[in-house]
Amino acid sequence: MIPPFQPDGNLPPGIHTATWEEVVARFGGNPQRNRLLDGLRRAIDNLQSAGCRRLYLNGSFTTSKPDPDDYDGCWEMDGVDLSRVFPIFLDPDDQRWNGRQRQKAQFGGELIAEGLYWLGVAEFFQKDEQENPKGVILIELGAISDESSYD
Repeated sequence: MIPPFQPDGNLPPGIHTATWEEVVARFGGNPQRNRLLDGLRRAIDNLQSAGCRRLYLNGSFTTSKPDPDDYDGCWEMDGVDLSRVFPIFLDPDDQRWNGRQRQKAQFGGELIAEGLYWLGVAEFFQKDEQENPKGVILIELGAISDESSYD
């Protein structure tokens, strides 16, 4: 369950597990947010098909900001068949700068592989720009079915 936003617009500190349907219901609702959800779902479909089980969602997308520019997140590599993951999600040099921009153009946001080129991304995401603690969303990908809507 996704808790209410804090007065600063962030989620309360911690990792908040949510279903895909809860993410859509909470963070969709306008054309910009729905466009980002569409891109996120396409990325999730690829990662899920490769065996990814967990994705952490973060950024202005998971705040009360009405029209976020993008989403940020990371995915756990444990048990993933990397040969089935889109290369754009794997190249550490690409993910640092140009690849992240390409991810945003193709999927609406950027997803970093946990442990690929730095450890503790999920923990890193749990602080805002002023180093204040904030919450992130954990999506268990195994619970998402092909019929789950993202419209």
